[in-house]
Amino acid sequence: MVTLSNADIIEQTANFVQNTLKDAEGGHDWWHIQRVWTNARLIAQTENCDTLIVELAALLHDIADSKFHNGDEEIGPATAGKFLKSINIEEDIIIHVQQIIRHMSFKASFDKVTFHSKELAIVQDADRLDAIGAIGIARAFTYGGFKDREIYNPNIPPNLNMTKEEYKNTSAPTINHFYEKLLLLKDKMNTTTGKKLAQQRHSFMESYLEQFYSEVQ
Repeated sequence: MVTLSNADIIEQTANFVQNTLKDAEGGHDWWHIQRVWTNARLIAQTENCDTLIVELAALLHDIADSKFHNGDEEIGPATAGKFLKSINIEEDIIIHVQQIIRHMSFKASFDKVTFHSKELAIVQDADRLDAIGAIGIARAFTYGGFKDREIYNPNIPPNLNMTKEEYKNTSAPTINHFYEKLLLLKDKMNTTTGKKLAQQRHSFMESYLEQFYSEVQ
């Protein structure tokens, strides 16, 4: 059995993800993965962590997002695991990557969190950074258009007390998503670097919303 170097493992994984997501929705495509991967590597520089696990989880975290697979929350970890086994990655690394994929999403926070690791904290911050700021705004409206949602409807207020099922099945206007998720992420960051980067992006979203309401009113 040929033992791959970490660089070869990452290269094969990146190629697999890029090919798998070549036709994905614009907010969850290869470019999203690449940004999260970059964010994760940046944050990892200031944390004591296993960088191989960080990079693999960042690359594979949206390989089969449940919202594009009838809500199946196990298809992502299963797809990632199958690929990693195909390139002979050690079982303990596979399990750790799968656990990160299971627990890193915002919707996972509605459940009791039963898994923690430094690597999860890093990849979660990296993904959340891509959900806020200018990129986050663009992604929100891209997905809203993909789901045929209204941009804004003053007669449908944000629901700040949603259950997990309500969150997964919402069809509310995209502006509501700012209050139901995006503006909450700054205070959910785990790492010092993540918190620092989130602050500027959060401020940009607040400025955007101020401009948005000045125009619609």
